[in-house]
Amino acid sequence: MPRYHLRRLAHFVLSAALLGSAGVSPAAASDQIPGAPQKKPIALVNGVVHTLTGQPIQEGTVILYEGKVSEVGHKLQPPAGADVIDLKGQHVYPSFIEAHSHLGMQELSSTRATIDTAETGNINPNVSAHVAVNPDSELIPVTRANGVLVALSAPTGGTVSGKASVMMLDGWTFEQMTLKADAGLWVNWPRTGSSFRGGFFPGPMPTPSPTPGPGPSATPSQGEGDSGVKELRDLFDQARAYAKARAANPAGQRFDLKLQAMEPVITGKIPLMVSADRAAQIQSAVAFGVEQKVKIIIFGGYDAPACAELLKRYDVPVIVDSVHRDPQRDHENYDAAYTLPERLRRAGVRFCISGSGRAETYNTRNLPYQAATAVAYGLPPEEGLKSVTLYPAQILGVADRLGTIEKGKDATLFVATGDPLETPTQITHAWIQGRRVDLTSRHTQLNDKYTEKYRQLGEKR
Repeated sequence: MPRYHLRRLAHFVLSAALLGSAGVSPAAASDQIPGAPQKKPIALVNGVVHTLTGQPIQEGTVILYEGKVSEVGHKLQPPAGADVIDLKGQHVYPSFIEAHSHLGMQELSSTRATIDTAETGNINPNVSAHVAVNPDSELIPVTRANGVLVALSAPTGGTVSGKASVMMLDGWTFEQMTLKADAGLWVNWPRTGSSFRGGFFPGPMPTPSPTPGPGPSATPSQGEGDSGVKELRDLFDQARAYAKARAANPAGQRFDLKLQAMEPVITGKIPLMVSADRAAQIQSAVAFGVEQKVKIIIFGGYDAPACAELLKRYDVPVIVDSVHRDPQRDHENYDAAYTLPERLRRAGVRFCISGSGRAETYNTRNLPYQAATAVAYGLPPEEGLKSVTLYPAQILGVADRLGTIEKGKDATLFVATGDPLETPTQITHAWIQGRRVDLTSRHTQLNDKYTEKYRQLGEKR
């Protein structure tokens, strides 16, 4: 049995034992039964449909068939034999997409046996997150109950952590949950990078755009990160030499798992997902991408506005790792993180919003409220919605299937009582590829339990 599968088995058994010893039934983590494949058309009628491709459709109809959106429009006639659901004016939205998490790979942060986010070693391009995802995680139902039906699960640790995977938050197995197994190679960028000061960078370095306060220098400085960048460059050189040798003599070249795993990266099939906040890190990472002819996605991006011209020039998008975070420097305004999405939008930098900085697992459900805070601090409301729907779909390479409600896209959407960026709004229905999603969770079970407790106690008084 492959090593990662053995680790998943141990992860599950130990988690169950630990939860049982703590007085929590292991079965409580998997009470929700995954949705069955769609067998006949479903017509959502009399709703307000937010396609995110234009104005909301009043008295709209969305028809789901064989896991796809087959029709969307105003007062459409449901097909014969369809299950018709009258939404009575409720709102239909495409799924929220969390662009970075450890969902399914970390259950209890205080219990090592339930954490499977990292492999040993510093360079692990052969690791793929999707095989480590536990479909029975109790955090998955909690997350999807708030409209987050899709999430990127990413490994961590070392310089090259492994490949991140786009996962649907419903399914019996990790294979059934996987939407895109290899969405990008996760790299934790060294804190500084001066390897590109010698004139290699194509063209002059752009002038940084303004940031609140004096801000950091946007010029890479020499420091301890040089060795880390050199290690990455050596990895790419070795991977290209290995690929060339394998092409010339497949039988004679010894198979190398790590170098073979670099093939989709060096050929440009998948991007580098680079965790970087400082301007020097961001500049170094973009320069490396240009040098190696690979696509770069920045995760974090706290100083990204200072590098806006560079990011626009090379079309490097930013996944903002959290809006709900403190300023990173004493001189900055209290709302520096809250305004980051709007500053990126105004600078013309492609971005999306993640809630990862506040928690990669248990608070992933709060993703829409990260976007809501950005809206409260200047981001236009429509952009706020797109920052957690369409924009992450585009950045993660799944916009052909997710991000909007359009004919031919996956029927992965939810119904809400109002604006889903507002906390009073409730999610009433959800589908993932046409499969009806159970919206109960540990949270709703506890709510029902204690509602009944106080009802019974009140009757006795």
